[in-house]
Amino acid sequence: MNLKLIYVSVLMFGIAGLFLFMYLQDWIEEQHTVSEEKLYQTINQDSTFYATEESETVPKNWTSARKLSKPSKTIIEREHSQRDADPFLGMGSFSTTGLSKYSQKIKSFHKYFKHVNILPAVHSLKNYFIRDDQWKHAEQVQKNRRLLLFEFCRKYIGEHRAQSHLVRMVSRIYVEDKYKLLYCEVPKAGCSNWKRVLMVLGGLAKSTANITHNAVHYGKHLQKLDSYDTKGIYLRLKTYTKVIFVRDPMERLVSAFRDKFEHPNSYYHPVFGKAIIKKYRLNADSKALKTGSGVTFKEFIQYLLDSHRPVGMDTHWEQISRLCYPCAINYDFIGKFETLEEDANHFLKLLGAPKGLAFPNFKDRHSTDRRTNADVVKQYLSEIPASDRQQIYDFYYLDYLMFNYTVPYAWP
Repeated sequence: MNLKLIYVSVLMFGIAGLFLFMYLQDWIEEQHTVSEEKLYQTINQDSTFYATEESETVPKNWTSARKLSKPSKTIIEREHSQRDADPFLGMGSFSTTGLSKYSQKIKSFHKYFKHVNILPAVHSLKNYFIRDDQWKHAEQVQKNRRLLLFEFCRKYIGEHRAQSHLVRMVSRIYVEDKYKLLYCEVPKAGCSNWKRVLMVLGGLAKSTANITHNAVHYGKHLQKLDSYDTKGIYLRLKTYTKVIFVRDPMERLVSAFRDKFEHPNSYYHPVFGKAIIKKYRLNADSKALKTGSGVTFKEFIQYLLDSHRPVGMDTHWEQISRLCYPCAINYDFIGKFETLEEDANHFLKLLGAPKGLAFPNFKDRHSTDRRTNADVVKQYLSEIPASDRQQIYDFYYLDYLMFNYTVPYAWP
């Protein structure tokens, strides 16, 4: 046979194989890529929305979705309160005097929410035991949190949902099949102790006190939702109870910095520290460039706000809106780090967890360090210029709105 003919035949066969591979790759990607809107509709089709006729009419001063998606350049300063006295960002009794036109629109936006009601989307939680005022109050707090998040997403995110890969959307969610529980991990919001609780619920340990930090994070004892096939993912999203615990964005950011850069760390110093020092420190010495140790908070913030970061983002300071996709996944329970033990133990009782299981309150690393709170945050933020503080707020803007967090204090 002619060698030239053989060569051409092999070449054509190879090209055909390449096109087939590209087609199959695109097809597989399509099977796992869904819009957040489609996922939201699929896993929440049994969630009924109730509204008055008035709530169906948009007020004239309603803030448009496009405007809301852009962070305000005027920070609303008010007393620091991360609890839930007012479910609508604490604006019920807040005067509009001196506020920007944008901020007044936000106030109107939250007044509008008070005409809306929504039934809880809880699947297996045992509400029947609730009798006293304390637990009724806790349930009302949950209803308010879900309502705020649901309405925010329905009005402002619904028309602008980006295409998201299904596996990515559920990559931070841990599965506990025995209690049909899905927990979305938010680092620096009690996640280590929540993983301990999941291990006890799953029968992997008898007590949370006996589980080490390494066993929690590196033992690979817990299964993630992205390890299932598409059918398994949808089934669990539809039928399991979904829980998320969040934290004030500024506190979470400062806590992450203190944990990863103020203590010896064999990963964050060489991977993040070296890159940060190299780009943002003038006249850095050879030791700092070699080890990556000694990153300052100011340098860390320069990295965070840089659109051309020398190294990528990390889950410990990534926005919650990009970790757990709360506008695509309808969480049945929204807990807060600021009321961690109260919320967590309430949830465990609702879940029907063993009576002897209580949420642990210990720190298993850097236990002698002062916990990161509003005072500690204020100290760290005083080290950076006001323009950077504003940009940090802008960076976490959606987290502030979605979870009813206020600016922690008037900027110095």
